[in-house]
Amino acid sequence: MPRKKIVALAGRPNVGKSTLFNRLVGERLAVTHEIPGTTRDRLHGETYWNGVSFHVVDTGGIEVYQPAGSRDESPLAEGSADFVAEIIDQAMVAIEDADVIVLVVDAQFGVTAADEAVAEILRRSDKPVLVAANKIDEKRQEYGAYDFYSLGLETVVGISAIHGLGVGDLLDELVYRLGDRTSDYDDEDEDDHLKIAIVGRPNAGKSTLLNKLIGQDRAIVSDVAGTTRDAIDTDITFFGERVTLIDTAGIRRRGRIEAGVERYSVIRAMKAIGRADVALLVIDADVGVTEQDEHIAGYIIDEYKSLVIVVNKWDAVEKDAFTMNAFSESIRDRLHFVHYAPVIFISALHGKRVHQVLEVAHRVWEARFLRMPTSEVNRVMRQAVERHPPHRKGTKRLKFLYASQVRTDPPLILFHVNDPSQVHFTYKRYLENQFREAYEFEGTPIRMSFRARDSRQAESRARRTDES
Repeated sequence: MPRKKIVALAGRPNVGKSTLFNRLVGERLAVTHEIPGTTRDRLHGETYWNGVSFHVVDTGGIEVYQPAGSRDESPLAEGSADFVAEIIDQAMVAIEDADVIVLVVDAQFGVTAADEAVAEILRRSDKPVLVAANKIDEKRQEYGAYDFYSLGLETVVGISAIHGLGVGDLLDELVYRLGDRTSDYDDEDEDDHLKIAIVGRPNAGKSTLLNKLIGQDRAIVSDVAGTTRDAIDTDITFFGERVTLIDTAGIRRRGRIEAGVERYSVIRAMKAIGRADVALLVIDADVGVTEQDEHIAGYIIDEYKSLVIVVNKWDAVEKDAFTMNAFSESIRDRLHFVHYAPVIFISALHGKRVHQVLEVAHRVWEARFLRMPTSEVNRVMRQAVERHPPHRKGTKRLKFLYASQVRTDPPLILFHVNDPSQVHFTYKRYLENQFREAYEFEGTPIRMSFRARDSRQAESRARRTDES
């Protein structure tokens, strides 16, 4: 399955990137403030427009130093020197990692030296670049957007991110360009080999684990190197099968992302997760589960990837006979939304239990391709509904008519019901748990879809399935 494409929002501070991000993804995920530089982390969301689903990445503002008396007099953090190097670092990584780039500018402030510097770099790339001239809050201000054609970029769209004006036009332009571009990985040979992304916070021991896994098997097919902040692919052989290990830069919590290229490590980690089948979430046993670990697990689930939780540095923990169980319970409590993920305890540095990592990852990967017979799907569904009927909404009761597993990788179960709007998310979770009890979908998400269907046709089909 190809990864979803990525749209990166770039530009100098205080032009409204975070407000536009919130508008595009439909949620207030990014912290917005009138003080430039509020965004300190890469925020990642998904949006859908005209049949196309894609990721939107909000970036921290490119902090530049402007000499006194220049046109750009917005307040910037002191010490933001080396303005050219900063622009080159961030713009070049955006060019490399995003499928489409949106340069957000302030239409009320006009074209600045920082806008021109960024546009100069983006103009030389082979990536589509749109200019979103923000803060056009009235019809008469639309002419202010035309000034930005001087940046030499093909398309300028006037918008008001805070009021939503022109955002639909921007999305139309984005979808048009995304539709013309293929993913970096669409052209790869179709294969069914296991791809594993190693993700987690910095200093959790991801690279140590990668080195240990490579050292255990000398049959290395290739080693595609990148920078220390890039994802690194390494092919190894595991019991005669090809396995690709994808190491990634550590994902830091908000407020800890340094300026420059490191800010874009989150984009690359998201791309690595999107390319993988299974993600190893490496947790530092000395620290325990953190809020950032929860965020990373959420990213993995958003991509419907399988998950193995790897507790590293277990040798450094003082323990007794109950420590491992207690630690496992704390993980289940903090990461309750991925309760189905297996937990293994290792010491990558000393090689303890590292052999379990590939074994469990392979087992979890195989669960992605498990297919249930249609008769079994309907049996589990009926028993679940009989055991715990859905609550009535008003005078109408949700009725389940027929179900089948329509795809694998990951498993997708389609339910035909009388009214999909009656399905509450808590009942979806209940149904998922029932199917997990009946079948071993270890570490693998189960997707569920609910569709309205004529009751007589569905009931007739269900009877034919039972008779067969």
